[in-house]
Amino acid sequence: MTSTAVAAARWMPDRVRHDKPRSGKRWFAAALAFCAGVAAAYPVTDDRGVTVEFAQPPQRIVTLLPSLTETVCALDECKRLVGVDTFSNWPESVRQLPHVGGVEDASIETIVSLKPDLVLLSSTSRAISRLQALRIPVFGIDVKTLPDVHRALANVGRVLGTTRGEAISAQIDAGIADTAKQVPASAKGVSIYFEVANGPYAASESSHIGEILARLGAANIVPGSLGTVPRLNPEFVVRADPQVIVISQREAASLKSRPGWSHIRAVREGRICALDPQQGDAIARPGPRLVQAARILAQCMQMKARR
Repeated sequence: MTSTAVAAARWMPDRVRHDKPRSGKRWFAAALAFCAGVAAAYPVTDDRGVTVEFAQPPQRIVTLLPSLTETVCALDECKRLVGVDTFSNWPESVRQLPHVGGVEDASIETIVSLKPDLVLLSSTSRAISRLQALRIPVFGIDVKTLPDVHRALANVGRVLGTTRGEAISAQIDAGIADTAKQVPASAKGVSIYFEVANGPYAASESSHIGEILARLGAANIVPGSLGTVPRLNPEFVVRADPQVIVISQREAASLKSRPGWSHIRAVREGRICALDPQQGDAIARPGPRLVQAARILAQCMQMKARR
């Protein structure tokens, strides 16, 4: 059932559907109101290629990705959130909301109890079919690159009935461009390895992180042909010999103990840009905080210039 049909079913009380017909004038007025509601419906196509119709902007929203939580709030609509995924922690206000699990372990029972009129989630989430079976409207979004971020801002904005998404996209582009201008020439061309998680999993040239690094003038050692966040053979990093490594504070201490890594220039010369959890979130989440992400990455690039 589409969102329009669900909204229509809720709009019509049981007595309208089951009682004896109303008098002509009252029935005609009710029919006009119903038709007006249907005519007001607006469609938005999600990243599955599925067109979802909305009779009105949803008011009770659950998000199942931190970047989507941040996107809703950047659109100035945090007040519509009634539940978020386990890892959503920005802005501060969302910490107080019910947390409903994540991409792989979403609690359908908890989501249903929140009575959402929309769930924003990954276009490949396992929760989609289960939520649809319960007639809970879903909108799938796939965000891996900068163009994906801009599309997500625009589409979520359309769903919520606001055009702020386009303005935020413009601010992101302008902010990254301004940050790039401030990177000194001595830092341009620095080779960088950005580790997303131990494995090691790295951000490639085709990821949103890789695209930001490219705009700042850095050289990512991981080609986009391997995928956006590929798992690498550790020897690949050793052979690539990056000048700067960007990694979480938790993993930074273990770099020298990794076989062969003590010979990498970045490790040998101490050019390790160790990110605290807040910095890591801002960079790793493909959402509205990417100007902050660009500024952090620009500072990491300049470790080469300072040595």
